[in-house]
Amino acid sequence: MATDTVAPDVKNGDSLRGFGFALTAYLFWGVLPLYMKTMAHIPAIEVVAHRILWSVPVAGIVLLALGRMGDIKVALSSPRTVAMASLTATLVTINWGTYVWAISAGHSLDAALGYFINPLFSIALGAVLLKEKLAPLQIAAICLAAAAVVLLTIEAGTVPWVALTLTLSWGFYAFFRKTLPVGANQGFFLEVLLLCIPAILYILYLEARGEGHLYRTGISDTALLLGCGLVTALPLMIFANGAKLLRLSTIGIMQYIAPTMIFLIAVFLFKEPFGTTQMTAFSLIWAGLVLYSWSMLRQSRAR
Repeated sequence: MATDTVAPDVKNGDSLRGFGFALTAYLFWGVLPLYMKTMAHIPAIEVVAHRILWSVPVAGIVLLALGRMGDIKVALSSPRTVAMASLTATLVTINWGTYVWAISAGHSLDAALGYFINPLFSIALGAVLLKEKLAPLQIAAICLAAAAVVLLTIEAGTVPWVALTLTLSWGFYAFFRKTLPVGANQGFFLEVLLLCIPAILYILYLEARGEGHLYRTGISDTALLLGCGLVTALPLMIFANGAKLLRLSTIGIMQYIAPTMIFLIAVFLFKEPFGTTQMTAFSLIWAGLVLYSWSMLRQSRAR
């Protein structure tokens, strides 16, 4: 994810400024469960509707400041771009809804698992859909992730649907997002702009029925829901500015920061159950990520 207005400081290396941007975004995402947990009493779909609605003015202000609002007019005039943005908007909505529900329902560990698996799913997706050739270490990493999912399925008697939904929705979102012919910030604004009409209608419906939490249940809920725009849009846009100033291999390693923090919060703050089976499954995933990272670093050095 990168803006069209930030020029890279380096062509083949990392920038300290880019590292600072990316680290800020990943740390923000890492502590996001603490914010979402404070809204556990609010239905996940209502929280997602507010994330969408209040992201529009935040992203819009950023684009106006950058002078890029004209890109949105061009994008809206292209049926193909609107159709692709509608698809990515649907996928990110599924991801957000699953994530918010997982945190509020005590499944933060499953959320962490999903985001740990995601890099491995992405390389498998590239192999299947783009016919990209996998290195032996990458194949081994994918097999370890698959083994972890099978282990959790056998232990629970059902598939870990939260983790898999997060993995699939974000993996396909990233895959299709690459084909969206606009910058990262512009693409995000376009997505929430397309989603805001159903989000507004749903919020109005809830408030009309006396079931909403925007103003009926006190100033605390109002502030939390209004803040959804900032906690959703800002880290995405901060990351977008950092990604263009970093090598892909650096981003690949840094992406483990957020799920690691989610994992630690789930175990030590939320006190979610973490038994032998979970430890074994996460160990398999972590081993796979080590193989994946090593393979990626070797490829980067070779290039």
